[in-house]
Amino acid sequence: MLLFWPCLWGLTIAYDFNSQLEKFYFYSLLFLLGSMLMRSAGCIVNDIVDKNFDKKVERTKNRPIASGKVSVKLAIIYSFILCGLAFLVLINFNKFTILMALLSMPLAFTYPLMKRFTYWPQLFLGITFNYGLVLAWISINNSINLVPIIFYFGAIFWTLGYDTIYGYQDIKDDEIIGVKSTSIKFKNNPKKFISLCYIFFFLSLILVGFLMNFKVLYFISLIVTFFHLGFYQIKNLEVLNPNMCLVKFKSNNLLGLIVFINILIGKITQNITIQILMQQKPGLNLLIDYLEQ
Repeated sequence: MLLFWPCLWGLTIAYDFNSQLEKFYFYSLLFLLGSMLMRSAGCIVNDIVDKNFDKKVERTKNRPIASGKVSVKLAIIYSFILCGLAFLVLINFNKFTILMALLSMPLAFTYPLMKRFTYWPQLFLGITFNYGLVLAWISINNSINLVPIIFYFGAIFWTLGYDTIYGYQDIKDDEIIGVKSTSIKFKNNPKKFISLCYIFFFLSLILVGFLMNFKVLYFISLIVTFFHLGFYQIKNLEVLNPNMCLVKFKSNNLLGLIVFINILIGKITQNITIQILMQQKPGLNLLIDYLEQ
């Protein structure tokens, strides 16, 4: 789901909810399927490239490829099948979206190599994972402007933060086998680095709100996002506790949902009415009127 949330953010912030909702639902489904397929293909490629590393790491030594349960040849076949299915999803979008998606393919398959050469593989992961935000915007507008660009760069910092947390699960093994990461680079002051990443992400949410002319309730709703990032994820974080790191990392799926709700509130209070939904649920009329006050 961490690959899907930026797609849904970009789709929601770009969509005109005064129009029919069928297209929004359909595109949401396409991005969900596409993100699942490409995430699966990316994981297979990552496991192929890292199979020798994975054998030496306690948490990953039993992965199918590292343990020999699945051959590299079979894994490659699986990844091609998944990419083929993802392409069938992709061709439902406009030509600009298809072109931009194809241009991003090298990112998806070079990330696993980065941990061998730089302490910033999480940065490359962020560039890859959040690219769907831009694609979603383009799929609706067939163009691009400052809003998705700012949001995209902010989301990169979000991934940089949460994947640094994730990396602390394996930091001891990674240091032994020579794998590089931001978790290792900032091991002496992890909370400061992760906080800085989340601050940049949070600032992007504020700036996007201003650029989209969102009303005050959007900015008030960001308080929930702030508390989740700053207090739940960082304040009590113990990087030497692998189980806690995993829990904090997984909580970013909830964060993705919270940000989606933030954006939805912004769109509603921007005086964009969801006419079909209002017809289906008359009680929403009262809610919309209240939010627009």
